[in-house]
Amino acid sequence: MDVLCHAEPLPYVAAYEVPEEGETETRDELLETLHGISEVTFRDSGHALRSVHAKSHGLLVGELRVLPDLPQDYAQGIFSVPGTRPVAMRLSTVPGDMLDDSVSTPRGLAIKVVGVDGERLPDSEGDITQDFVLVTGPNFGAHTAKQFLGSLRLLARTTDKAPHAKNALSAVLRGAEKALEAVGGSSGTLKALGGYPATHILGESFFSQVPILYGRFMAKLAVYPVSPALLALVNAPISLSGEPNALREAVVAFFAEQSAEWELRVQLCTDIAKMPIEDSSVPWPEELSPYVPVARLTAPPQTAWSPARSALIDDGMAFNPWHGITAHRPIGSIMRVRKLAYAMSSHFRGDHNKLPIVEPRDLNAIPG
Repeated sequence: MDVLCHAEPLPYVAAYEVPEEGETETRDELLETLHGISEVTFRDSGHALRSVHAKSHGLLVGELRVLPDLPQDYAQGIFSVPGTRPVAMRLSTVPGDMLDDSVSTPRGLAIKVVGVDGERLPDSEGDITQDFVLVTGPNFGAHTAKQFLGSLRLLARTTDKAPHAKNALSAVLRGAEKALEAVGGSSGTLKALGGYPATHILGESFFSQVPILYGRFMAKLAVYPVSPALLALVNAPISLSGEPNALREAVVAFFAEQSAEWELRVQLCTDIAKMPIEDSSVPWPEELSPYVPVARLTAPPQTAWSPARSALIDDGMAFNPWHGITAHRPIGSIMRVRKLAYAMSSHFRGDHNKLPIVEPRDLNAIPG
């Protein structure tokens, strides 16, 4: 494959990671805030949900195919050897409560790759999975872990409160965001609070936003739609009014008849000053380091959501970027403070739903 010549990627150096002031306290307060969200939604529904990204819109099984003949710098970790592995994918939206889709918020894509070899991260020894978690938008919404905690507290205060008011507010915010985009602007705050554009979720591109190790380098990941059927849905409008599960129904309808293919791309860090590790709100300039394709994700026609699938994937699986191999360890303050939160969320769900969270060794049990 042809790759344009750019600056050499920087090898990871531990000194690039600098704990921010009060990081331990921020981590503990983040854990408490997320636990509070889980407690509220469990109290109100009787079912334990994820603290964030509670509502799924598509639960897919497919394959990840590592591309052949990758340049050496990109042939790292699970992408070091060409081949195909099964994956489970979960499409979601950000809030920790089950809102109507008319409250339009940023979307997420979680990927679990099965059949992965390599030295494992702590608490995932003996497993053979690698998780990647991505959301819409190339950069994170907070400069620091402490600022992220402040945003999460705002989300926590709105959990499961005044759903009808949220629907009305979301319509206003979507209008404000559309007007802003018409003059070349955009607001992450408007989108996060319910002003995300009412578009088809299968037309989205997804980004890790925060960096991970990529073998001996540092990188961000992105997943882009590439099959014609998906490209036709990029920015495609979808009616959310009066349809509480409009996104899910659109995904189910699509996969009832069609297959999908995405490209997984990697952006390597080549300039630590312009591509910082500890401030994920700074977009990494693509003119310094473009996103380069390293794999394809494919999903055939299938039952893209069902109660049986939800029991196995929503309730029975966790998607945790700290679950995987050391070659893809998350780095930076945002991910350091979230490490215990991922574990807390899965333990809370497992304990309260009386259903163990397990790491699959194959995906044959998933129906449809």
